[in-house]
Amino acid sequence: MAIEGDIAQMGALIGAGLATIGMGGAAIGVGNVVGSFLSGALRNPAAAGGQTATMFIGIAFAEALGIFSFLVALLLMYAQ
Repeated sequence: MAIEGDIAQMGALIGAGLATIGMGGAAIGVGNVVGSFLSGALRNPAAAGGQTATMFIGIAFAEALGIFSFLVALLLMYAQ
């Protein structure tokens, strides 16, 4: 019976590790958002000030997905 519990725990930890891939995806998403903003700001510096709020909203959405994947990983590791 103890072996079954160990296998279930192993599966939960492997799933938690796979869920953290979303945090890497969030980092890539933030890099894309900021890179696109900087590319546009260098082409048209006069319009860059009006788009800063939009950039921060994009960063917040990308980071939210990373936080959700972190929470899923925590749930898989510690939920019984």
